[in-house]
Amino acid sequence: MSKFTRRFFLGTGAATAAVAASQLVKTKPGLAQTEQINLYSSRHYNTDDQLYDIFTNQTGIQVNLIEGKADELIERIKSEGANSPADILITVDAGRLWRAEQEEIFAPVSSQVLTEKIPANLRHPNNLWFGFTKRARVIMYNKNTVDPAQLSTYENLADPQWKNQLVIRSSSNIYNQSLVAGLIEVHGEQTVEEWCRGIVDNFARPPEGNDRAQIEAAAAGLADLAVANTYYLPRYAKDTDPAKQAIFEQIGVFFPNQDERGTHVNISGGGLVKSAPNREGAIAFLEYLVSPAAQTFFAQGNDEYPIVAGTPVDPIVGSFGTFKEDATNVVAYGANNALAVQIMDRAGWK
Repeated sequence: MSKFTRRFFLGTGAATAAVAASQLVKTKPGLAQTEQINLYSSRHYNTDDQLYDIFTNQTGIQVNLIEGKADELIERIKSEGANSPADILITVDAGRLWRAEQEEIFAPVSSQVLTEKIPANLRHPNNLWFGFTKRARVIMYNKNTVDPAQLSTYENLADPQWKNQLVIRSSSNIYNQSLVAGLIEVHGEQTVEEWCRGIVDNFARPPEGNDRAQIEAAAAGLADLAVANTYYLPRYAKDTDPAKQAIFEQIGVFFPNQDERGTHVNISGGGLVKSAPNREGAIAFLEYLVSPAAQTFFAQGNDEYPIVAGTPVDPIVGSFGTFKEDATNVVAYGANNALAVQIMDRAGWK
């Protein structure tokens, strides 16, 4: 696998970056177009590198990886225009995929493999992009201070009983924006704004840090409850530091809304760039990502939930239990994003 990091590709001058991009299609002289693909990805997980190498070993198609933040990669593809070497854009969160869609970056893909294996609510209705992994955004709680019988729904997090007991990331975080966008799809603007105000009233502290910071705050007793994606928690159990392992033992996982619509689920996914120079190989790669081997690798390598039913999850993730998923189409997370941000701002969610 040939790899251009975000620091190299996006941190240098525009001219240098453009030259580097143009050279991607020349990394293996003599190869046919379909024998290499150029992957732009904001998934910064080292385990994915092995996944790409397996694809190359199986197909002979080399993966040239360019890493960056999602918005940077979207802007890069826009600036490169019709001459972009990008074949595929992969990123996390349906809200970001929607942003790329609005910039007309993706081309539809007609693939029976993808449409049969990926549930309809976890892909674009016109097949512009597809989910390849799932991440559940759940309630995590301090086992010493909270009886899980007290927990029920996302809506209940705004109840005054949790005043000064909730930690969650800022409103600028796309995961929270998508959670609120999903609630808008269910409840409408007015109800969700009232909910956001209740959430702000229950903050144990002003929002700060990433999901891991929320988990650690709850484990330390700074709050009773945290909202976070499930895949962060197993990393503490797998750490060699006993202090990190102790954090894992201190935190419980609760899947909200099981008696009704189910738990909020988001995706990590991607699609075919409309100017892709290596279209055939790119579609083969997208189909590879829903193969049993790739799905198992996603689940075992980064503690995410596989998109394809029947794929085994990581044992630690499995210990959290099974759960009912919210079937809302993730397209709504992008469509409602701007309104979600406005509502969170009006509610004082910083």
